[in-house]
Amino acid sequence: MGECEYIFSIASEEEFAREALRLFRYQAERCEPYAEYVRLIGVEPSQVQRVEDIPMLPIGIFKSHKVYCGECEPQQIFTSSATTGMVQSRHYVADIALYEKAFTEAFRHFYGNESECSIYALLPSYLEREGSSLVYMAERLIAASGGGGFYLNDYEKLLDDMSRDPNPKILLGVTYALLDLAENFAPHLENTVVMETGGMKGRRKELPKAELHKMLCSAFGVERIHSEYGMAELLSQAYSFGEGLFRTPRWMRVLVRDVNNPFARLASGRRGGLDIIDLANQFSCAFIATEDMGIRYDDGSFRIEGRISQSDIRGCNLLVQ
Repeated sequence: MGECEYIFSIASEEEFAREALRLFRYQAERCEPYAEYVRLIGVEPSQVQRVEDIPMLPIGIFKSHKVYCGECEPQQIFTSSATTGMVQSRHYVADIALYEKAFTEAFRHFYGNESECSIYALLPSYLEREGSSLVYMAERLIAASGGGGFYLNDYEKLLDDMSRDPNPKILLGVTYALLDLAENFAPHLENTVVMETGGMKGRRKELPKAELHKMLCSAFGVERIHSEYGMAELLSQAYSFGEGLFRTPRWMRVLVRDVNNPFARLASGRRGGLDIIDLANQFSCAFIATEDMGIRYDDGSFRIEGRISQSDIRGCNLLVQ
């Protein structure tokens, strides 16, 4: 990880741009699916001079190709959640220490040292399968924290253990499980940050975030619901302290594209498809066009506003056959 660690000390937009352009040219040469995509859309890497002009690889390519440019065999393979019949994305990770550094630095930036709190994880759909990057992250943070643990479906034990814990607490839960906990127990949680992630996973009807957060706030007796935004294809996470407004760590940026023209950038405040630059993706692809809709603001924060309809057949998925 040594040669990559400097990304975590990026302190300016100029430093970010310099590293993003360097990494783009490297991956456009070494990452075969990305190089092919860049060629197919007619971009000459040496001519790209601005971060906004870097081509974004459609995220679906992680399902159909090995997106990897490490020089050795990957140490880990993370897979995406998928309902029955869906193909999972596969993210080949060359250096697992780089992932551990990324999620630890991001967590500490937003929430302080993990040893000073207890982390309780309510992630049933993730624990029930292999290859979850979220479970890997939660396991390491819990091991380094002051307490907590994983709870599959045992809500009563979770609440009992939390009630006995004097530490500041974070309850990290997949959205549908938090809603189940709220509806069945409505526990007022003391000294606790409630953090939702992952959505309904097909287990419950999707709800607007504002409505969902209002229900959870009422049930848990908290002022706001925090959120974590990450995915198998990324090694970094964004966090929201409430009201669905996410912020990224220093080595991660979000841009917005026109869904009708995936090569056109939209100005701040306009709704479109989210593109993510994650410089921790040093040995896969750091430039990803997601299937999420959202809005980016002038300060770099952003909101998620659902999924792009018919995202699997977008015109820019040139490599998916």
